[in-house]
Amino acid sequence: MINRRAADRLRSGYLWVYASDIETIEVPDADNPPALLPVADSRGLLLGTALYSPSSQIALRLISREAVDEPGWLQLLAARLRSAIARRKPLLSDQTNACRLCFSEADELPGLVADKYGDLVIFQLLAKGLDSAAVRETCVRVLREELAPRAILERPDPRMRELEGLNAPNLEPLYVSEDTDKPGAAGTHFLLNGLVFEYDANSGQKTGAFLDQRDNYAAARDWAKKLGSAKWDGGGRALDVCCYQGGFALHLAQVCDQVTGIDASRASLEVAERNFAANRSRMQAEVDWVEGDAFQILRDWSDAGEKFDAIVLDPPAFAKTRRAVEGALRGYKELNLRALKMLRSGGLLVTCSCSHHVSLAELEATVASAAVDAGRRVRLLERRGAALDHPVVLNLPETEYLKCLVLEVE
Repeated sequence: MINRRAADRLRSGYLWVYASDIETIEVPDADNPPALLPVADSRGLLLGTALYSPSSQIALRLISREAVDEPGWLQLLAARLRSAIARRKPLLSDQTNACRLCFSEADELPGLVADKYGDLVIFQLLAKGLDSAAVRETCVRVLREELAPRAILERPDPRMRELEGLNAPNLEPLYVSEDTDKPGAAGTHFLLNGLVFEYDANSGQKTGAFLDQRDNYAAARDWAKKLGSAKWDGGGRALDVCCYQGGFALHLAQVCDQVTGIDASRASLEVAERNFAANRSRMQAEVDWVEGDAFQILRDWSDAGEKFDAIVLDPPAFAKTRRAVEGALRGYKELNLRALKMLRSGGLLVTCSCSHHVSLAELEATVASAAVDAGRRVRLLERRGAALDHPVVLNLPETEYLKCLVLEVE
Protein backbone atom coordinates (compact mmCIF):
# COMPACT_ATOMS: atom_id res chain seq x y z
CA MET A 1 0.00 0.00 0.00
CA ILE A 2 1.10 3.56 -0.68
CA ASN A 3 0.24 6.78 1.10
CA ARG A 4 -2.36 9.27 -0.03
CA ARG A 5 0.15 11.68 -1.57
CA ALA A 6 1.56 9.00 -3.87
CA ALA A 7 -1.93 7.68 -4.70
CA ASP A 8 -3.06 11.16 -5.71
CA ARG A 9 -0.02 11.52 -7.97
CA LEU A 10 -0.75 8.20 -9.69
CA ARG A 11 -4.38 9.17 -10.22
CA SER A 12 -3.23 12.42 -11.85
CA GLY A 13 -1.18 10.50 -14.41
CA TYR A 14 2.19 10.20 -12.69
CA LEU A 15 3.97 6.83 -12.91
CA TRP A 16 6.49 6.77 -10.06
CA VAL A 17 6.13 5.84 -6.39
CA TYR A 18 9.08 6.65 -4.14
CA ALA A 19 10.24 4.24 -1.45
CA SER A 20 9.36 6.82 1.22
CA ASP A 21 5.71 6.78 0.06
CA ILE A 22 5.21 3.04 0.60
CA GLU A 23 3.30 2.25 3.78
CA THR A 24 3.31 -1.55 3.57
CA ILE A 25 4.72 -4.01 1.08
CA GLU A 26 4.35 -7.78 0.71
CA VAL A 27 7.26 -9.57 -0.95
CA PRO A 28 7.18 -13.38 -0.61
CA ASP A 29 10.95 -13.80 -1.05
CA ALA A 30 13.10 -10.81 -0.18
CA ASP A 31 16.17 -12.50 -1.69
CA ASN A 32 14.36 -12.98 -5.00
CA PRO A 33 11.91 -10.06 -5.31
CA PRO A 34 9.26 -10.14 -8.04
CA ALA A 35 9.51 -7.90 -11.10
CA LEU A 36 5.86 -6.85 -10.78
CA LEU A 37 3.79 -5.78 -7.79
CA PRO A 38 0.17 -4.66 -7.45
CA VAL A 39 -0.20 -1.10 -6.14
CA ALA A 40 -3.06 -0.11 -3.84
CA ASP A 41 -3.98 2.97 -1.85
CA SER A 42 -4.39 3.03 1.93
CA ARG A 43 -7.99 1.79 1.58
CA GLY A 44 -6.86 -1.23 -0.42
CA LEU A 45 -8.22 0.04 -3.76
CA LEU A 46 -6.12 -1.21 -6.67
CA LEU A 47 -4.29 1.55 -8.55
CA GLY A 48 -2.46 -0.69 -10.99
CA THR A 49 0.62 -2.85 -11.49
CA ALA A 50 4.19 -1.60 -11.25
CA LEU A 51 7.76 -2.66 -11.90
CA TYR A 52 9.43 -3.15 -8.51
CA SER A 53 12.92 -1.87 -7.67
CA PRO A 54 13.74 -2.85 -4.06
CA SER A 55 17.01 -0.91 -3.81
CA SER A 56 15.99 2.25 -5.67
CA GLN A 57 14.46 5.46 -4.34
CA ILE A 58 11.95 5.04 -7.17
CA ALA A 59 10.54 1.80 -5.81
CA LEU A 60 7.55 1.41 -8.15
CA ARG A 61 7.05 2.36 -11.81
CA LEU A 62 3.47 1.93 -12.95
CA ILE A 63 3.03 -0.07 -16.18
CA SER A 64 -0.75 -0.56 -16.05
CA ARG A 65 -3.79 0.86 -14.29
CA GLU A 66 -5.08 -2.71 -13.98
CA ALA A 67 -3.86 -6.01 -12.53
CA VAL A 68 -1.32 -7.53 -14.93
CA ASP A 69 0.66 -10.77 -14.68
CA GLU A 70 4.01 -11.44 -16.37
CA PRO A 71 2.59 -12.82 -19.66
CA GLY A 72 0.25 -9.85 -19.84
CA TRP A 73 3.12 -7.47 -19.16
CA LEU A 74 5.25 -8.98 -21.93
CA GLN A 75 2.34 -8.54 -24.34
CA LEU A 76 2.02 -4.90 -23.26
CA LEU A 77 5.77 -4.43 -23.66
CA ALA A 78 5.71 -5.76 -27.22
CA ALA A 79 2.66 -3.73 -28.23
CA ARG A 80 3.95 -0.47 -26.72
CA LEU A 81 7.40 -0.90 -28.22
CA ARG A 82 5.84 -1.43 -31.66
CA SER A 83 3.74 1.71 -31.18
CA ALA A 84 6.80 3.72 -30.10
CA ILE A 85 8.73 2.61 -33.19
CA ALA A 86 5.77 3.39 -35.45
CA ARG A 87 5.69 6.96 -34.08
CA ARG A 88 9.37 7.44 -34.98
CA LYS A 89 9.45 5.94 -38.48
CA PRO A 90 8.06 9.13 -40.12
CA LEU A 91 11.02 11.05 -38.62
CA LEU A 92 13.55 8.92 -40.51
CA SER A 93 14.73 9.76 -44.02
CA ASP A 94 17.70 9.54 -46.35
CA GLN A 95 19.05 12.58 -44.45
CA THR A 96 18.50 11.24 -40.92
CA ASN A 97 18.76 7.53 -40.13
CA ALA A 98 19.16 7.83 -36.34
CA CYS A 99 16.58 8.54 -33.65
CA ARG A 100 15.35 7.53 -30.23
CA LEU A 101 12.96 4.63 -30.69
CA CYS A 102 11.68 4.38 -27.12
CA PHE A 103 11.80 7.07 -24.44
CA SER A 104 10.96 5.26 -21.22
CA GLU A 105 7.93 6.71 -19.40
CA ALA A 106 7.05 8.90 -22.40
CA ASP A 107 6.23 5.70 -24.31
CA GLU A 108 4.59 3.92 -21.35
CA LEU A 109 7.66 1.72 -20.92
CA PRO A 110 9.33 2.93 -17.71
CA GLY A 111 13.06 2.27 -17.65
CA LEU A 112 13.41 1.24 -21.31
CA VAL A 113 15.45 3.38 -23.70
CA ALA A 114 16.23 2.34 -27.27
CA ASP A 115 18.13 4.27 -29.93
CA LYS A 116 18.68 3.62 -33.62
CA TYR A 117 22.03 4.54 -35.17
CA GLY A 118 21.87 3.61 -38.83
CA ASP A 119 21.69 -0.18 -38.92
CA LEU A 120 22.45 -0.63 -35.21
CA VAL A 121 19.97 -0.53 -32.33
CA ILE A 122 21.20 0.04 -28.78
CA PHE A 123 18.93 -0.26 -25.78
CA GLN A 124 19.23 0.22 -22.05
CA LEU A 125 17.28 -1.38 -19.21
CA LEU A 126 17.27 1.16 -16.38
CA ALA A 127 14.91 -0.46 -13.87
CA LYS A 128 15.31 -3.65 -11.84
CA GLY A 129 11.92 -4.96 -12.92
CA LEU A 130 13.13 -5.05 -16.54
CA ASP A 131 16.24 -7.09 -15.79
CA SER A 132 15.12 -10.45 -17.17
CA ALA A 133 15.75 -12.74 -20.13
CA ALA A 134 12.06 -12.57 -21.09
CA VAL A 135 12.15 -8.77 -21.37
CA ARG A 136 15.32 -8.86 -23.46
CA GLU A 137 13.93 -11.53 -25.75
CA THR A 138 10.73 -9.53 -26.26
CA CYS A 139 12.64 -6.35 -27.08
CA VAL A 140 14.96 -8.10 -29.52
CA ARG A 141 12.06 -9.84 -31.28
CA VAL A 142 10.11 -6.62 -31.78
CA LEU A 143 13.15 -4.63 -32.90
CA ARG A 144 14.08 -7.30 -35.44
CA GLU A 145 10.56 -7.55 -36.81
CA GLU A 146 10.03 -3.78 -37.04
CA LEU A 147 13.45 -2.57 -38.19
CA ALA A 148 15.54 -5.53 -39.43
CA PRO A 149 18.73 -4.03 -37.93
CA ARG A 150 22.23 -5.29 -38.60
CA ALA A 151 22.78 -5.77 -34.87
CA ILE A 152 21.12 -5.17 -31.49
CA LEU A 153 23.21 -4.43 -28.42
CA GLU A 154 22.45 -3.67 -24.79
CA ARG A 155 24.57 -0.96 -23.26
CA PRO A 156 24.53 -0.79 -19.45
CA ASP A 157 24.41 2.47 -17.54
CA PRO A 158 26.90 2.08 -14.64
CA ARG A 159 25.16 4.63 -12.42
CA MET A 160 21.71 3.11 -12.89
CA ARG A 161 23.10 -0.39 -12.45
CA GLU A 162 24.30 0.62 -8.99
CA LEU A 163 21.13 2.50 -8.02
CA GLU A 164 18.79 -0.23 -9.24
CA GLY A 165 20.86 -3.24 -8.17
CA LEU A 166 20.96 -4.63 -11.72
CA ASN A 167 22.82 -7.81 -12.61
CA ALA A 168 26.21 -7.67 -14.31
CA PRO A 169 25.57 -7.00 -18.00
CA ASN A 170 26.34 -9.34 -20.87
CA LEU A 171 28.44 -7.26 -23.25
CA GLU A 172 27.96 -9.60 -26.20
CA PRO A 173 25.47 -8.47 -28.88
CA LEU A 174 21.95 -9.76 -28.32
CA TYR A 175 21.46 -10.14 -32.06
CA VAL A 176 23.77 -10.08 -35.07
CA SER A 177 22.68 -10.54 -38.66
CA GLU A 178 24.52 -13.17 -40.64
CA ASP A 179 26.45 -10.61 -42.72
CA THR A 180 27.70 -8.59 -39.72
CA ASP A 181 31.13 -8.98 -38.13
CA LYS A 182 31.82 -7.77 -34.58
CA PRO A 183 29.19 -5.02 -34.27
CA GLY A 184 30.14 -2.35 -31.78
CA ALA A 185 33.77 -3.46 -31.62
CA ALA A 186 34.61 -0.58 -33.93
CA GLY A 187 32.94 2.68 -34.81
CA THR A 188 30.11 2.99 -37.29
CA HIS A 189 28.34 6.00 -38.77
CA PHE A 190 24.88 7.52 -38.85
CA LEU A 191 23.21 10.53 -40.47
CA LEU A 192 21.65 13.56 -38.79
CA ASN A 193 20.30 16.36 -40.98
CA GLY A 194 22.41 15.09 -43.86
CA LEU A 195 25.67 15.13 -41.90
CA VAL A 196 27.72 12.03 -41.08
CA PHE A 197 28.52 11.34 -37.43
CA GLU A 198 30.76 8.67 -35.98
CA TYR A 199 29.32 6.32 -33.42
CA ASP A 200 30.92 3.78 -31.08
CA ALA A 201 28.59 1.45 -29.22
CA ASN A 202 31.16 0.98 -26.45
CA SER A 203 31.85 4.61 -25.55
CA GLY A 204 30.35 8.09 -25.47
CA GLN A 205 27.48 9.59 -23.52
CA LYS A 206 24.02 8.03 -23.12
CA THR A 207 23.79 5.16 -25.63
CA GLY A 208 26.75 6.56 -27.56
CA ALA A 209 25.65 9.93 -28.95
CA PHE A 210 23.21 12.77 -28.39
CA LEU A 211 20.11 12.56 -30.58
CA ASP A 212 17.85 14.93 -28.64
CA GLN A 213 19.52 18.07 -30.05
CA ARG A 214 18.99 17.13 -33.69
CA ASP A 215 16.35 19.77 -34.45
CA ASN A 216 18.21 22.38 -32.40
CA TYR A 217 21.37 21.76 -34.44
CA ALA A 218 19.41 22.64 -37.56
CA ALA A 219 17.74 25.64 -35.90
CA ALA A 220 21.12 27.09 -34.85
CA ARG A 221 22.41 26.70 -38.42
CA ASP A 222 19.30 28.27 -39.93
CA TRP A 223 19.25 31.24 -37.55
CA ALA A 224 22.98 31.84 -38.10
CA LYS A 225 22.33 31.92 -41.83
CA LYS A 226 19.40 34.35 -41.46
CA LEU A 227 21.19 36.73 -39.12
CA GLY A 228 24.47 36.39 -40.99
CA SER A 229 22.99 37.43 -44.31
CA ALA A 230 21.20 40.39 -42.71
CA LYS A 231 23.58 41.72 -40.06
CA TRP A 232 27.01 40.12 -40.02
CA ASP A 233 30.11 40.76 -42.07
CA GLY A 234 30.01 37.61 -44.19
CA GLY A 235 29.16 34.29 -42.56
CA GLY A 236 30.41 35.39 -39.16
CA ARG A 237 32.48 33.78 -36.42
CA ALA A 238 30.84 31.07 -34.28
CA LEU A 239 31.67 29.34 -31.00
CA ASP A 240 30.30 26.01 -29.76
CA VAL A 241 30.84 25.66 -25.99
CA CYS A 242 30.78 22.11 -24.56
CA CYS A 243 30.72 20.88 -28.14
CA TYR A 244 31.12 17.15 -27.31
CA GLN A 245 31.48 15.47 -30.72
CA GLY A 246 30.76 18.60 -32.74
CA GLY A 247 26.99 18.58 -33.32
CA PHE A 248 26.37 22.33 -33.21
CA ALA A 249 29.84 23.20 -34.52
CA LEU A 250 29.46 21.18 -37.72
CA HIS A 251 26.02 22.59 -38.44
CA LEU A 252 27.33 26.12 -37.91
CA ALA A 253 30.34 25.41 -40.13
CA GLN A 254 27.92 24.93 -43.02
CA VAL A 255 27.01 28.65 -42.96
CA CYS A 256 29.71 30.49 -40.95
CA ASP A 257 33.20 31.61 -41.97
CA GLN A 258 34.99 30.62 -38.74
CA VAL A 259 33.96 28.10 -36.08
CA THR A 260 35.57 27.08 -32.79
CA GLY A 261 34.51 24.19 -30.57
CA ILE A 262 35.41 23.89 -26.87
CA ASP A 263 35.23 20.75 -24.77
CA ALA A 264 37.04 19.33 -21.73
CA SER A 265 37.28 15.84 -23.27
CA ARG A 266 40.15 15.17 -25.67
CA ALA A 267 38.49 11.91 -26.76
CA SER A 268 35.31 13.77 -27.70
CA LEU A 269 37.26 16.37 -29.68
CA GLU A 270 39.07 13.63 -31.57
CA VAL A 271 35.71 12.22 -32.63
CA ALA A 272 34.55 15.75 -33.49
CA GLU A 273 37.56 16.19 -35.79
CA ARG A 274 36.82 12.90 -37.52
CA ASN A 275 33.20 13.99 -37.91
CA PHE A 276 34.41 17.21 -39.51
CA ALA A 277 36.67 15.30 -41.89
CA ALA A 278 33.77 13.03 -42.91
CA ASN A 279 31.70 16.11 -43.84
CA ARG A 280 34.46 18.32 -45.25
CA SER A 281 32.83 18.75 -48.65
CA ARG A 282 29.74 20.27 -47.02
CA MET A 283 31.60 22.70 -44.76
CA GLN A 284 31.99 26.42 -45.47
CA ALA A 285 34.44 26.89 -42.59
CA GLU A 286 37.27 25.06 -40.92
CA VAL A 287 36.69 24.21 -37.25
CA ASP A 288 39.27 24.79 -34.53
CA TRP A 289 38.90 22.44 -31.56
CA VAL A 290 40.03 23.70 -28.14
CA GLU A 291 40.46 21.36 -25.18
CA GLY A 292 39.89 22.87 -21.75
CA ASP A 293 37.52 24.02 -19.02
CA ALA A 294 34.73 26.07 -20.59
CA PHE A 295 34.39 28.42 -17.61
CA GLN A 296 38.07 29.32 -17.58
CA ILE A 297 38.33 29.69 -21.34
CA LEU A 298 35.28 31.95 -21.54
CA ARG A 299 36.56 34.07 -18.67
CA ASP A 300 39.94 34.47 -20.35
CA TRP A 301 38.52 35.18 -23.78
CA SER A 302 35.85 37.64 -22.62
CA ASP A 303 38.45 39.52 -20.54
CA ALA A 304 40.75 39.61 -23.59
CA GLY A 305 38.01 41.13 -25.77
CA GLU A 306 37.35 38.17 -28.09
CA LYS A 307 34.26 38.67 -30.28
CA PHE A 308 31.86 36.24 -31.96
CA ASP A 309 28.73 36.52 -34.05
CA ALA A 310 27.16 33.28 -32.81
CA ILE A 311 27.67 31.33 -29.57
CA VAL A 312 26.07 28.05 -28.53
CA LEU A 313 26.11 26.98 -24.88
CA ASP A 314 25.26 23.28 -24.41
CA PRO A 315 26.71 22.30 -21.03
CA PRO A 316 26.13 18.97 -19.27
CA ALA A 317 23.41 18.71 -16.64
CA PHE A 318 24.51 20.93 -13.75
CA ALA A 319 21.64 19.88 -11.47
CA LYS A 320 21.27 16.15 -10.91
CA THR A 321 19.00 16.83 -7.91
CA ARG A 322 16.70 19.61 -6.75
CA ARG A 323 19.24 20.54 -4.06
CA ALA A 324 21.81 21.27 -6.78
CA VAL A 325 19.65 23.83 -8.59
CA GLU A 326 21.05 26.91 -6.83
CA GLY A 327 24.60 26.04 -7.79
CA ALA A 328 23.51 25.06 -11.30
CA LEU A 329 21.90 28.45 -11.86
CA ARG A 330 25.13 30.17 -10.84
CA GLY A 331 26.95 28.06 -13.43
CA TYR A 332 24.43 28.86 -16.16
CA LYS A 333 24.61 32.56 -15.34
CA GLU A 334 28.41 32.61 -15.53
CA LEU A 335 28.48 30.90 -18.93
CA ASN A 336 25.76 33.14 -20.34
CA LEU A 337 27.33 36.30 -18.89
CA ARG A 338 30.65 35.55 -20.56
CA ALA A 339 28.96 34.65 -23.85
CA LEU A 340 26.92 37.87 -23.83
CA LYS A 341 30.07 39.92 -23.28
CA MET A 342 31.68 38.34 -26.35
CA LEU A 343 28.78 38.62 -28.79
CA ARG A 344 28.72 41.39 -31.34
CA SER A 345 25.54 43.44 -31.75
CA GLY A 346 23.04 41.44 -33.76
CA GLY A 347 24.67 38.23 -32.63
CA LEU A 348 23.04 34.87 -32.01
CA LEU A 349 23.00 33.12 -28.62
CA VAL A 350 21.69 29.56 -28.41
CA THR A 351 21.70 28.54 -24.75
CA CYS A 352 20.63 25.13 -23.45
CA SER A 353 19.97 23.28 -20.22
CA CYS A 354 19.46 19.52 -20.00
CA SER A 355 18.83 19.63 -16.23
CA HIS A 356 15.26 18.48 -15.54
CA HIS A 357 15.36 20.21 -12.14
CA VAL A 358 16.05 23.59 -13.78
CA SER A 359 12.78 24.89 -15.20
CA LEU A 360 12.40 26.91 -18.36
CA ALA A 361 11.35 29.90 -16.27
CA GLU A 362 14.49 29.59 -14.13
CA LEU A 363 16.71 29.35 -17.21
CA GLU A 364 15.08 32.40 -18.79
CA ALA A 365 15.41 34.40 -15.56
CA THR A 366 19.07 33.42 -15.29
CA VAL A 367 19.83 34.53 -18.86
CA ALA A 368 17.89 37.76 -18.30
CA SER A 369 19.95 38.46 -15.16
CA ALA A 370 23.17 37.78 -17.08
CA ALA A 371 22.03 40.18 -19.80
CA VAL A 372 21.49 42.94 -17.23
CA ASP A 373 24.96 42.39 -15.77
CA ALA A 374 26.49 42.38 -19.27
CA GLY A 375 24.60 45.52 -20.28
CA ARG A 376 22.99 43.73 -23.22
CA ARG A 377 19.44 43.54 -24.52
CA VAL A 378 18.30 40.11 -25.70
CA ARG A 379 15.36 39.32 -27.95
CA LEU A 380 13.76 35.89 -27.81
CA LEU A 381 13.57 34.26 -31.24
CA GLU A 382 12.48 30.76 -30.19
CA ARG A 383 11.87 28.54 -27.20
CA ARG A 384 12.82 24.99 -28.12
CA GLY A 385 13.10 21.56 -26.51
CA ALA A 386 14.18 18.07 -27.43
CA ALA A 387 13.55 16.60 -30.87
CA LEU A 388 10.20 14.92 -31.55
CA ASP A 389 11.63 11.46 -30.92
CA HIS A 390 11.94 12.54 -27.26
CA PRO A 391 8.25 13.33 -26.64
CA VAL A 392 7.00 15.34 -23.69
CA VAL A 393 4.04 13.97 -21.72
CA LEU A 394 2.35 16.84 -19.89
CA ASN A 395 1.64 14.99 -16.64
CA LEU A 396 5.15 13.50 -16.56
CA PRO A 397 7.39 16.55 -15.98
CA GLU A 398 10.57 14.44 -16.10
CA THR A 399 10.06 13.98 -19.84
CA GLU A 400 10.59 17.72 -20.42
CA TYR A 401 14.23 17.98 -19.46
CA LEU A 402 15.88 19.80 -22.39
CA LYS A 403 15.37 23.54 -22.77
CA CYS A 404 16.84 25.63 -25.56
CA LEU A 405 16.56 29.41 -25.98
CA VAL A 406 17.41 31.04 -29.29
CA LEU A 407 18.20 34.71 -28.73
CA GLU A 408 19.31 37.75 -30.71
CA VAL A 409 21.67 39.98 -28.73
CA GLU A 410 21.79 43.75 -29.21
